[in-house]
Amino acid sequence: MSSPESGEPAQDEPGSVAVAGEPETTEAEASEIALTSAPEVLAGSLGEYTRIWLRRVRNGESGALPVIIGLIIIGAYFQIREPAFLSAGNIANLMTQAGFIITFCMAQTFPLLLGEIDLSLGFNAGIGGAVALWMVATAHPFPTWAAIVVAIAVCTAIAAIEGLIIVWLRIPSFVVTLAGLLGLNGVLLWLFEKTGSVGLGGVIADHNGFINGLVSSNVSPTAGWIILIVAVALAAVYMIFRDQRRRRNGLAAPPLSVTILKLAFVAAVGLALVLILNHNRSSGVIPLEGVPWVVPVVIGLTIVMSILLGRTKFGRYMYAVGGNAEAARRAGVSLSRIRVLAFAMCGLIAGITGILYASFLGSISNNIAGGQYVLYSVAGAVIGGVSLFGGRGRITGAVLGGFVVAVIYNGVILLGLGAAGQYIWTAAVLLAAVTLDALARRGSTVT
Repeated sequence: MSSPESGEPAQDEPGSVAVAGEPETTEAEASEIALTSAPEVLAGSLGEYTRIWLRRVRNGESGALPVIIGLIIIGAYFQIREPAFLSAGNIANLMTQAGFIITFCMAQTFPLLLGEIDLSLGFNAGIGGAVALWMVATAHPFPTWAAIVVAIAVCTAIAAIEGLIIVWLRIPSFVVTLAGLLGLNGVLLWLFEKTGSVGLGGVIADHNGFINGLVSSNVSPTAGWIILIVAVALAAVYMIFRDQRRRRNGLAAPPLSVTILKLAFVAAVGLALVLILNHNRSSGVIPLEGVPWVVPVVIGLTIVMSILLGRTKFGRYMYAVGGNAEAARRAGVSLSRIRVLAFAMCGLIAGITGILYASFLGSISNNIAGGQYVLYSVAGAVIGGVSLFGGRGRITGAVLGGFVVAVIYNGVILLGLGAAGQYIWTAAVLLAAVTLDALARRGSTVT
């Protein structure tokens, strides 16, 4: 247990590890749990890392492996059914379609880590997109940066207010955000009524070059290579120096071979993606090539959110509250503050998502499928390994899960299966992911 005053672990009797609300664990059992939970930290060599990782898989802690395998199987099926699936043109379409779906999943990750949910996420994003486009389309347009900042701030405030209602009145988040879903749908309709000629016909067109270019424009081929080289180099410097610093301080660090393999994998994926997207996808005179701008935008957001959850006090408190709220409270963590901040972060990313969605469509309308997108956000996050029970999951997992949903969305459209096929495929993958989550929890409990 942690001391509320110092925040440091209290000293327990040798040979046991005390956890609030849980029976004492022997030192041997604690070592076994730690060994299977963090192979990248405790392994001394690549072989030992592999053995520990395989032990984790047998114990139900398979990480992103099922998602990657599922993604390969789904992609292979669509490629067999339609050879154009892996063409440069369709890969570019997939990247643009995946952008706002992935950020929806990233936003939902924050409440899910606490065992909560935000059902109003879809319409909150719609309000963000409407505010941004209205501010740049009015008779006296605001600066683009101001429109983006205000839209994100509005969405953040809406979600934070929902969080305050949840913690002050102690109402389940399902009920509060369900009311938010209905209420924000009405607010969105009201906004379009008040926008006059700007929102004519219930649609605000996107004529802003910057916002429109977030999804529809491409990085030049040369710039794409430069971004890839710089990104891999920065990742290598960060990971290697981090490991060296941990070793100098007497802390455990992953073997160098594991770090090199991770970097090689990232570089290989980036190389393949840039090679494909730098291919000319136009059949006309004007070339169409380069990585869509939405790709570096989503990657940058993923890095920032991963650092927030994995390297900050806020992130540690998020996992602590989601894993065992009572133990976190006894350790001095303010449960109310963390819950409100989690919903505020969900709203912040919802604002970014609304802008990306408006850029993808080239407009925003008052009939946005807010309910459908919130279900996709939950499905993608859970597919990526974010537990519905809180306390487990990563932003990178939510990104992978969101990409799976986007691949299904893209593939069923390419095959002409329509909405029915899209819903059935997503339902099947979601059910498989929830089953794996339940089996993982059962396996970890048995262990």
